[in-house]
Amino acid sequence: MILPLSYYQQPDVVALARDMLGKYLFTCFDGQLTGGRIVETEAYAHIGDQACHSHLGRFTARTRIMYEAGGVTYAYLIYGRYTLVNVITNEAGKADAVLIRGLEPTHGIAEMQLRRGLTQVQRNLTGGPGLLTQALGISTRSYGTPLTGPEIWLEDRNEPVPADQVIASPRVGIDYAGDDAALPWRFRLRGSPWTSPAK
Repeated sequence: MILPLSYYQQPDVVALARDMLGKYLFTCFDGQLTGGRIVETEAYAHIGDQACHSHLGRFTARTRIMYEAGGVTYAYLIYGRYTLVNVITNEAGKADAVLIRGLEPTHGIAEMQLRRGLTQVQRNLTGGPGLLTQALGISTRSYGTPLTGPEIWLEDRNEPVPADQVIASPRVGIDYAGDDAALPWRFRLRGSPWTSPAK
């Protein structure tokens, strides 16, 4: 089942980031279906979270999409090289987001290998936020794309992740966020070889 817009417009971004574990992220560009099971996420809240791009209420050209109603992508470039893809959540004006950090590839693996320039199926195919976007064909052109298809969508395939299979820990690369850097808002599927290697 493709997740409806109402799913993304729930108010608790941390609960949503946890709930997205076990959901499936798919893309279809130029007729090529690629995707897999989400195994790692991070939550970012517009209130009380200095790590969130919208925490100061900055409405810029880059963050504009964050203020729309949940159910669209926030795709942006880091290090001039990698695109990261976030799922915008909450109602319009409440700019929360979930970063997709790790994906277990299940569909279109050969195409993903081609996009990544890999000859073997290994963790760095989709085990990291900048790697999975490359594998899925997501670039900054996907900024603002609706998450209900036909290019990008999430599906619930009724594969819930039990609480004892979830690792909650601080997020990655946000030392600038002060005390908020310690918030346990990074969620990983325990034992998955497809989570990112970041400590």
